Formats: sequence, structure tokens, C-alpha cells
Amino acid sequence: MAGEGGEAAGGAEAGPRAKLMQEVAQEMDAIESEFGDQYEIGRVITIVEVRQPNGEVSLRVRAGQYPWVTLGMLRFAEKFIESQIGAG
Repeated sequence: MAGEGGEAAGGAEAGPRAKLMQEVAQEMDAIESEFGDQYEIGRVITIVEVRQPNGEVSLRVRAGQYPWVTLGMLRFAEKFIESQIGAG
């Protein structure tokens, strides 16, 4: 997985597009590893931290569904992550 400082897994700097594509590809690999070919992709939410040279940081959130569905998915994800933290 890419590092915090914008480095690709191998340590080489990756451009913004390449970094995002690498993250998506790694997620797809993990899904295929867990579910084989017996699945379909449902709703998708992307959350991307964008850092500008002037130090400004923004979040981009993209979701192709109704806002209340997006909020429900985010709340579920929050509970899931909390359960993983508690289990560790």
C-alpha cells in the first residue's frame, strides 16, 4: 500500500493519478482474493485527501448514490473500523 508521504509501495514517488490508480488496483486485488469470482461491485464511495504545495489540504468525496445512502455507508464503515480497532 502507498505510504503516508506519497510514496508508492516500492519507495519511488508516484504521480497523483498513478497513486490513486494503484490504491484502487490493490483494493480490487484484495476483493478478488477474498471473494474469487463470485461477487459484483455495488455502491462505491471514494474519499481522497488532496495536499497542495501551499500546505492546504482538502478532502474529495465522491459517491454515486443518494446522500442518505452515502451517510449510511460511511456510518457502517466507521462502526466496522471501530470494531477492528477494538479487536486488535
